[in-house]
Parts: sequence; C-alpha cells; structure tokens
Amino acid sequence: MTVTLRQALSHDLDALYRLEQVAFTGDRFSRRQLWHLLNRAHALTLVAERDAEDLSPMRLLGYGTLLFRRGTRRARLYSFCVHPDARGSGLGRRLLEALEAEAKARDAEVLGLEVRVDNRVALGLYRRMGFRPERWLSDYYEDGCAGWQMAKPLLPEQGAAQASEG
Repeated sequence: MTVTLRQALSHDLDALYRLEQVAFTGDRFSRRQLWHLLNRAHALTLVAERDAEDLSPMRLLGYGTLLFRRGTRRARLYSFCVHPDARGSGLGRRLLEALEAEAKARDAEVLGLEVRVDNRVALGLYRRMGFRPERWLSDYYEDGCAGWQMAKPLLPEQGAAQASEG
C-alpha cells in the first residue's frame, strides 16, 4: 500500500468526517468544525491518502491540523488522527514529521499540543518525537479525562549549533 501526504482540500470534508467517526469515541469534530478548519481558520491540514488504485472505501488513513496564530511563533497541533487499521505502521510518525516541517517552514519556533493522559500510544509517539510535558490539564476532555499540554522546540538547540561552529 502506497500512502501520499498532501494538503487537505475542501472536497476532503466528507472523508475527514468519516475518519473522525472511525478513529475517535468522543471529542470528535463536527462537519461544521472541519469545514471551518479547511476553509476559514489560519490552519493547515495534511492528509495521508491511499493510492487511487486501492479500492478500499476508506482512502484517508490519517490527518493532522496545525493552527497558526498571528503574532506568535508557536504552532499548535490541533488535531491528529490515524485510522485504527493504519496504527503501528509508521504513518503517524511520518505525518507528524511532515507537520513539523510545515510548522518550521512558517517560522514556528515551538510546536504545542494537548493529549489525553489515557492515550498511551499517542503519548509514546509524542515523547519519541521530542515533545515534553508542559502543563497538566485537569478535566480537559468532554468525558472528564485529564490531559497533558506538551511542546517541542523546533529550533536547533544552542549547544548543537555552537558545537558545529567550533
């Protein structure tokens, strides 16, 4: 199976909505919220899509949305979703790497996110990718689950930069 990453377009709305329904049991985006992210928000959504030759009814295997706020160098990973059938395939890592590259290309210095404390798979991925907890979020999700606010610096570390100069 070949998977392509590309920027989401307005015509992806139905597929994104179906993916939300399959991947999450709560805290799902509505069609209206997804439409806003695609068309009005200061945001970028990347999708992971199967080949056109793949006849599977679910062509979108994942997506991630970055929010950018004017006047700040901090980007926010607002939503990140991988189809249950694609989990463990490396797709999440590939998608997150592409989103980080997009944030850097827009001059973001920090990438932040929120994650449920009971989502061990996502927490593991984010930690392996260099995200660190910043703040505990009590009763953050609609079902009362707590969360972590996490962040990753996108600039090279000072020590690494100085070592390469010397």
